[in-house]
Amino acid sequence: MLNQFKLKTMTYFYYKTTKTWNGQPQYKQMTNSEEETINLWKHLSDKKNWRIVQLPNGYYQIEYRDIENKETWYDVTRRETLESAEAAIDGSVEHYGKKLEFVKGPKVVKTFK
Repeated sequence: MLNQFKLKTMTYFYYKTTKTWNGQPQYKQMTNSEEETINLWKHLSDKKNWRIVQLPNGYYQIEYRDIENKETWYDVTRRETLESAEAAIDGSVEHYGKKLEFVKGPKVVKTFK
């Protein structure tokens, strides 16, 4: 009975990229879409642009405000408790804050004499 199922092997494809940092900032002209993305990350890393709405089924929906139209909100996720909804917002704010730190380039974490 077990022989009727043929085992298939999985093939993994790896793609390697190499990036180097020569110690000098690598300035380049940002495209409009990159600037919009960074502006969105800045917007989402500010907790005042988030809210929690209780739905009729008792769940809590997490939403963020549109950058341009302050009356428009976009739903992101739902949680069962208010505490878990606020924790999800805190996690999102932290996540987008880290993305903004990454855009600034590498930071020195330790130096030696």
